Amino acid sequence: MNLSLVDPFVLAQDCPEVITGRLRSGHSTSIRFSHRGDLLASGRHDGIVVVFDMETNGVARKLRGHTRQIQSLSWSVNDRFLLSAGQDWKCVLWDLKDGSRVRTVRFESAIFIAELNPKNHMIFAAALFEDQPVLVDMSDEIPKKHTLPTAPRRSQTEREKATEKQAAQDAKQTTTVTVFTPSAEHILAGTNRGWLNIIDARTFELLYSYRVTNSLIVLIRMTQSGRDVVLNSSDRIIRTFLLPDLTDPKLDFDMLELKVQHKFQDLVQRLSWNHVTFSSAGDYVAATTYMNHHVYIWERGQGSLVKILEGTKEELSVVEWHPFRPFVAAIGVDSGRVWLWSILQPQRWSALAPDFVEVEENVEYIEKEDEFDIQPAEELHKRRLDQEDEEVDVLTIDRLKSNTQHEPGEFRMPVLLDIEASDSEDEIVAVGAGQFRRRSPGAGREYMNDDEVPVSGDESRRSNAGSTTGTKRRRG
Repeated sequence: MNLSLVDPFVLAQDCPEVITGRLRSGHSTSIRFSHRGDLLASGRHDGIVVVFDMETNGVARKLRGHTRQIQSLSWSVNDRFLLSAGQDWKCVLWDLKDGSRVRTVRFESAIFIAELNPKNHMIFAAALFEDQPVLVDMSDEIPKKHTLPTAPRRSQTEREKATEKQAAQDAKQTTTVTVFTPSAEHILAGTNRGWLNIIDARTFELLYSYRVTNSLIVLIRMTQSGRDVVLNSSDRIIRTFLLPDLTDPKLDFDMLELKVQHKFQDLVQRLSWNHVTFSSAGDYVAATTYMNHHVYIWERGQGSLVKILEGTKEELSVVEWHPFRPFVAAIGVDSGRVWLWSILQPQRWSALAPDFVEVEENVEYIEKEDEFDIQPAEELHKRRLDQEDEEVDVLTIDRLKSNTQHEPGEFRMPVLLDIEASDSEDEIVAVGAGQFRRRSPGAGREYMNDDEVPVSGDESRRSNAGSTTGTKRRRG
């Protein structure tokens, strides 16, 4: 985008209006913008992670390391590392400098979501299916897993009055979503019984619990400041909260009381929300709905619905807002395409040519007196040489204002020129002259050599125990 050609009044708008394009590389199931917004990671149904360049809308890199659908994606702060969690029960940390796998961590159950630590890309928190959430430290060759609490923290009075049935219900709760605060000192966790837990990321101690709803908490998102939280639950209500400064040493969690700021819901059609996200500045909340092809946008100041984005004819699942532009991306459930909404930006060519005039109707052109005069060859040659001596700057990039904590340009992903640009290379193979068929689900995955991948400590112990307790076959 050439900023000098864009109308400044258009740049002042903070909400997308119309659908402006779409991205396609396989069937997408999860997307996530990088912190600078120049890259978009897309996890596919076949386990491949595709990174799109948002300037050209082209494929910048393809990462192959999963065998099942990608469940969630998380970027490091400097946008060099990407964490992907798949339905094959493992998480992979990628280095986008060369596309290599830094670490691979396996679990004993399916993964709901995995989020990287904002301060240390070698640490992440994961919510597991019917299992305790964990904080994983990948600093060593063999990752270390630390179990996080799930049962809500109750007051002394509540614990004294609690019955055995209530204690058993608390013990059976499972965490469905985890997310780090921007300071990386705390973890917000949501449970299947509607509890919001605040956990100390260093001591793994449960500091505070708040009952938001009686239903399952599906997703938690925070603004870049860490003070605003949006929470999506299965009771068809989206809630926003205002958090205090959790890093304040004077904060007493025993006296903390969270209150719901806004509740967003459809009282008429009783729509169920698939996914929610904040805008770049946190002024808007966007959500996609079940069995609906619209994106709903609410303004948080008054809590009113301000816009419904249309343009697709399929249900939308994951929705993401650009880090600092009025730009929204959402996944179509049926086609797997990534649909893009933005603002139509008419270009001001008068910024480059001050004498450029835009006309709304045909105007008779009156040429200048010397416009068509034949110039001497010597003068034309001299003018051409003078223009060739001018230095044209093609390397300087217009920096956009961003709220991220890292310096822009700290890491820039190298360009690969051998990326397959066509979807047919991934999904369709030739079987004869003019005959094609879809690639088998397991084909082309010979790169998966589990023996060369470091595993977690508990898995290595389990494999060693299995090898020593094997049965012996009696010789006949």
